[in-house]
Amino acid sequence: MESVRAVLIDIDGVLTVSWQPLPGAVEALRELREAGLALALVTNTTSRTRASIAATLESAGFWVATEDILTAPAVTAAHLAERSPGARCVLLNSGDIGEDLDGVTVLDATDSGTVPDVVIVGGAGPEFDYAALNRAFGHLQRGARLVAMHRNLYWRTEDGLQLDSGAFLIGLEQAARTEAEVTGKPSPAFFEAALARLGVGADETVMVGDDIESDVLAAQRAGITGVLVKTGKYLPETHRAAGGTPDHVIDSFADLPALLRRSAQ
Repeated sequence: MESVRAVLIDIDGVLTVSWQPLPGAVEALRELREAGLALALVTNTTSRTRASIAATLESAGFWVATEDILTAPAVTAAHLAERSPGARCVLLNSGDIGEDLDGVTVLDATDSGTVPDVVIVGGAGPEFDYAALNRAFGHLQRGARLVAMHRNLYWRTEDGLQLDSGAFLIGLEQAARTEAEVTGKPSPAFFEAALARLGVGADETVMVGDDIESDVLAAQRAGITGVLVKTGKYLPETHRAAGGTPDHVIDSFADLPALLRRSAQ
């Protein structure tokens, strides 16, 4: 990592849990900025807009701005604009992310007369009830494409691990005999978008995450150095059963500046 110029940082489970800063995370992020590294906070969070995330992190003491944040909804909007301009979409998601879906035509998902071209699956919550999932299943049977913002099975909150939309996505794919186009992590396009935003190469970049598959190994497949933190959703059994080995493993994000210093020597 002698030539690191940029760091991609997952938010939930790395910097915060339930939006509360993890120990040492605020100070570590400040240290990276003061070292002159380019930073992007890359998240599959689908319950908040980029502006809302930035405001919440700033109020918690993090030195961030909206332009520092890349979300799965924002990448999804770009994906649809490029590959399906004008597509009529229904959205199954918990949270208001309309601001980050600029240019996407979102129909009323509860209207029985709705005939979408695309079903977009975001993050899970109370909205993922039988009726909503069954409507999505019906649209897919009638030929709608399935676009998923991520495949996360769960995430960690202050109340422990919580089920996420990846668990429902598997069922929709199997029942409708289709495969989702994934736009957030671990999609290569997500990492490519982050690198392009920072103007750096993969070999100059480090990705820090708590999800060994979607954050770390996916980044490594894109040529980015992967750093796994033992916070958030990290589980030893998931680490042992993973499909690859992280480039680096540290206890928490607070340890990242020291790791980068050691690697540069």
